[in-house]
Amino acid sequence: MKKFLAVFSGIATVLTVLASLSQGHGPFDNGDGKFLSYTLAQTIARTPKNLNSSTAPKADDQAKPAKTTAQATTNKTTNGTTNAPAKSDARVTVLGYHDFSSTKDATEMLISTAKFRRQMQAIKDLGLNVISLEDFTAWKRGEKTIGDRSVLITIDDGWKSIYTDAFPILKELGFPFTIFLYTNYINGGSNALTTEMIKEMQKHGCSIGSHSISHPYPAAVKSERAKGEAAFKAYLQKEMGQSRKSLQKQFGGDILCYAYPGGFVTGEMLPIAAEQGYECLFTVLPGKTTRSTSNFTIPRYIILGTHDYIFRNATSFKATKTSAATLGAIIQTTPHPVIPEPGSIISTRLPSISVDLSKVENIDADSVVMRVAGFGKVPVQYDPARKIAQWKVSRRLRSRTCEVSVQWRSMGETEYNKPMTWIFLVNREAAYQLK
Repeated sequence: MKKFLAVFSGIATVLTVLASLSQGHGPFDNGDGKFLSYTLAQTIARTPKNLNSSTAPKADDQAKPAKTTAQATTNKTTNGTTNAPAKSDARVTVLGYHDFSSTKDATEMLISTAKFRRQMQAIKDLGLNVISLEDFTAWKRGEKTIGDRSVLITIDDGWKSIYTDAFPILKELGFPFTIFLYTNYINGGSNALTTEMIKEMQKHGCSIGSHSISHPYPAAVKSERAKGEAAFKAYLQKEMGQSRKSLQKQFGGDILCYAYPGGFVTGEMLPIAAEQGYECLFTVLPGKTTRSTSNFTIPRYIILGTHDYIFRNATSFKATKTSAATLGAIIQTTPHPVIPEPGSIISTRLPSISVDLSKVENIDADSVVMRVAGFGKVPVQYDPARKIAQWKVSRRLRSRTCEVSVQWRSMGETEYNKPMTWIFLVNREAAYQLK
C-alpha cells in the first residue's frame, strides 16, 4: 500500500507545477484584498470568452493525476468490491459560488443576488437537470444514472449570505445545492454561517462538503511543505481529515467530498485525501465532468460576479448522439441601453447595432469606437445631438452569438474608458436561411 501511494503521489505532483506560482483566497473579512485568488486567475485564464473560440481548454491542458487510481476509488462499491461502472454518456457542469449581496457592488467573489436569481431561473428555463451531491457521487461510482446536461451547484467558504440571499432562491426553485465549509469559519462572526442556519438548509436540499479547517493560503501550504515530508503529511491530515470528522460530528452524514481551498493542489494531497475517506475532490479549473473524469481533480466553473461569460460557458453543452446542443445562458446587463439587448435572440442576420450614451457627460464625439465580432472595428455613426452610436451589419451574421464592444474618451482626455461589451444571439434558423 505504501508503495502504491508513493507512486500515486509521484504521478500527481504534476498538479504542483500547475499551482505553484499562484496565490489563494479566503473570505476577506480582515479587509485584506491584496491576494489575487488562484480561483480568479485560473477561472479567467481557462474560460473562453467566445463560445465560438478555439481557445477553450483541452483535456490535455489540465492537470492529470493517475486516472486509474482515481477510478479505483470511483468503482469501489459499498461492500468493498470493485466493479466497472455502467457506461454513461452524461455530462455534468459543476458551478462554484462564494458570496452574494443585494446591496454591495459585484466583485470577482461576490455576485449580486438579482443576477444569481436570473442565473438559477436560466438553468430552469434551459431544462438542465440540477442534481444533489449524493446523486453526483453515486453516479461517479456507477451506482446511479443521471440525465445528460446535469448541473451541480456548489458554494464555498460559509458566508452568511448563502443563507440570507442564495438559499431562499434555491429553495423556491427546488434546487439541491452543496456548501463546502471550512470549519474555522462556522459561527465565525456576523458575516459567517451559524450551525443553526446550516442545519436548517440541510432540511431543504443542502449537502455538506469539506473545505479544510483554516482555508490556508498557498503561501501557508508551501511553508508547511518546506518543513519536510513528515510534517507536511501531518499538516494535510489535520486540514483535510479533522475538518471531515468535525463536519460529520456537527451535521451528520458521511462527508465524502472536498473542495481545494483556492483551488491550490499539490501531489501529496491526493493520497491523503483517499486515506481520509474522500471520494470526490473539486478544483477551480473549468470544464465538464464525465464519469471517466478523475475523482481527484473534478473541474468547476467558478462563477465570478464581474465576468458574465463564465456562466454562459458553464451552461453550454455540445450536441451528442442523444442530446441536442445547449448554447448557454447569457445573463448580462450594460450600464447604458443597447440594441440588440444583451442575451436577446434576433431573427435577422443584418441587424442595426446601437448604444444610447445620453447619460454620459462630456463625450468626445470623434472618439467613439465600436467593434463587432467577425468584423473588427466598424464605421460607427455617432449622433452628438442624440448621443446615439449606431452601425448596421454589412454582411449576414453566421455565428450563433455576436459580441459587441463600444469605447469612447471624455473631452480633453487621452485614455479611453473601459470597453462596454455585450452579447446577443442569432436565431439558428435565421442564421442560415437565405433571404
